[in-house]
Amino acid sequence: MSYALQLAQREQGREVPVGALVVIEGEVAGEGWNRPVSASDPTSHAEMEAIRQACRKAGNYRLPGSTLYVTLEPCAMCAGAIVLARIERLVFAARDIRFGAVRSKFRVADSGLLNHQVRIEEGLMAVEAASLLLEFFQSRRP
Repeated sequence: MSYALQLAQREQGREVPVGALVVIEGEVAGEGWNRPVSASDPTSHAEMEAIRQACRKAGNYRLPGSTLYVTLEPCAMCAGAIVLARIERLVFAARDIRFGAVRSKFRVADSGLLNHQVRIEEGLMAVEAASLLLEFFQSRRP
């Protein structure tokens, strides 16, 4: 998670600081950070970037046996992609009470209505992730 926090700071105050990485068999297979503003692409969330990179590296759109580490609870789009990619385990730091689709608003990733349920762990380095987000938003709103 500490590496995900480093990735979150890549855009230096331009983007909401979120970082993510996909790990398969102890190796980083994909990494990403939020870039919707710089990429002019609303789907360029940290999770999506990490998943895309891992899928390209694996040569498959499914990532069995993988773990996704992300500094903020995934939104509905990202939670759906996590399920579609068959990610085995999701570890996220801080909850997103406004848009979180894993625990806060919905339970997309481990819903019994779907044919794949992700194992979810939350709270790892949550204080650090929340502090990073708070700093970002405080700098934008005097």
